[in-house]
Amino acid sequence: MIKEHDRVILTEAIKEHGLEPGDIGAVVYVHGKGEALEVEFVTLDGKTAAVLELESNQVRFATAREIPHARPLSAA
Repeated sequence: MIKEHDRVILTEAIKEHGLEPGDIGAVVYVHGKGEALEVEFVTLDGKTAAVLELESNQVRFATAREIPHARPLSAA
């Protein structure tokens, strides 16, 4: 079960915010029993790119065998 402060990985594009599958976010709030989550996505300089309420199926857990990859934030 996903908890607050967990790192999660986006599984689908959120074009209106310039986010792509694979973008990493941090869970800032879990609604109810985890069916909805508020996730913050930040740039590498620490600026918030978006804080979104997402369904739990729009993200997945990050694993220890993955490596981050940098890309420019798409224009929203």
